[in-house]
Amino acid sequence: MAVKLHLSGMGDAISADAVWDAGDLGCGELLLALRKRVSAMPGQVLELVARDAGAYQDIPAWCRVTGNRLLHTDRERATYWIQSRADWN
Repeated sequence: MAVKLHLSGMGDAISADAVWDAGDLGCGELLLALRKRVSAMPGQVLELVARDAGAYQDIPAWCRVTGNRLLHTDRERATYWIQSRADWN
């Protein structure tokens, strides 16, 4: 189910192809499960809800290291929109 995020003042919307509520999963477990999810959806956008206190730093760093694109972060809602890279093998 595609979900659209409308960014106020930007005029653009981000459509998520999937939504995953990871709850309070900690860094290691969260990032391993995230890799499995995004690698199964090359080029698509995942809306991730991650409430672990370290997620705000871990998710952007993981995206940079793995070549996935962090489209938007909503810290108040603990939500991240990540576009999976297209070249997963």
